[in-house]
Amino acid sequence: MASTVSFSPTNVQMLQGRSGRGHSAFGSCFAVPRAGPRLRSTAVRVSSEQEAAAAVRAPSGRTIEECEADAVAGKFPAPPPLVRPKAPEGTPEIRPLDMTKRPRRNRKSPALRAAFQETSISPANFVLPLFIHEGEDDAPIGAMPGCYRLGWRHGLLDEVYKARDVGVNSFVLFPKVPDALKTPTGDEAYNDNGLVPRTIRLLKDKFPDIVIYTDVALDPYSSDGHDGIVREDGVIMNDETVYQLCKQAVSQARAGADVVSPSDMMDGRVGALRAALDAEGFHDVSIMSYTAKYASSFYGPFREALDSNPRFGDKKTYQMNPANYREALIETAADEAEGADILLVKPGLPYLDIIRLLRDNSALPIAAYQVSGEYSMIKAGGALGMIDEQKVMMESLMCLRRAGADVILTYFARQAAGVLCGMGSK
Repeated sequence: MASTVSFSPTNVQMLQGRSGRGHSAFGSCFAVPRAGPRLRSTAVRVSSEQEAAAAVRAPSGRTIEECEADAVAGKFPAPPPLVRPKAPEGTPEIRPLDMTKRPRRNRKSPALRAAFQETSISPANFVLPLFIHEGEDDAPIGAMPGCYRLGWRHGLLDEVYKARDVGVNSFVLFPKVPDALKTPTGDEAYNDNGLVPRTIRLLKDKFPDIVIYTDVALDPYSSDGHDGIVREDGVIMNDETVYQLCKQAVSQARAGADVVSPSDMMDGRVGALRAALDAEGFHDVSIMSYTAKYASSFYGPFREALDSNPRFGDKKTYQMNPANYREALIETAADEAEGADILLVKPGLPYLDIIRLLRDNSALPIAAYQVSGEYSMIKAGGALGMIDEQKVMMESLMCLRRAGADVILTYFARQAAGVLCGMGSK
């Protein structure tokens, strides 16, 4: 039987005093009459817990108490029959293997596979490389479908806006420098009003919260197309190049760069850059060192994009031999000791073992660069119908993450982020 509570002016005043001025002790959703001469006594029905439970009935119309009584008496409904899916005709009848461990049990449903997935990927893991030039219009790059040399005033801003819309907030800049500005010593690299510093200032003005990485190397600015100053006998001069790189990094930091990224592979450049940045007060500017950059054939489309092919020879005297594994540990130890904040492996997918090697031997964040050749091969395979471009793209990025990469520099950044956001390829 339901109980009742009678409200009188005295009761109301008492409840208001206990529960706060003007509020009922039962909560603000109950209206409490104000005290006054014309106030009538109001009865509020309060259902007991037992009556509420009795009001809840099973789909059959029986109460919880009736169902519980049947369970106590052992009266259960008949379970549905067990039906085992039939094997195709001709399947041999065998005795099951005597195995206690069957790893496939944890892969038998989408829910289980998702629960036990060891590696995840998100747009926050991506850094989008952007090619920029002095022109107003965007120029398509033939060897890299979907990529452009972006006009630094307009096309660049549009690309960054679209990338941010799908969660990509990190960008690395690569300039196409006019031939007239290229010199043997690459002096344009540290021009405070050059293409890269201007672009950094523009981006920071329009999108102050993005992370801007820069490339520190002389090849875009060198008339010889090498990452360093070339002596007359063809030798790449190490220490003199590092001197130029320090001025380049300081110029980029002065413009607002968040992370400077020496890709030159000169010895000692990380320590020299750290000292130069600190001397100018840029203690918070990070260094992402191209720790294990291999003399790879996968860079071809990139060099077309920047018109930065070496005028003679190759880059094997400063970039690493693709056959070498242990040498990456030497570079890792040097970069860590000199003050690198992030260690990068380039290329990416063909060098998963090197990514894992650095991951296992350093506590620093590891970056991987999925280079232009990797990108173009996937694009070409997809265009020819040989592979599913989107699935291969996502698998390749997941593999880089699984190998140990914390961040991935990839031309697929915006497209992959669109997939991850449920927007398809954007």
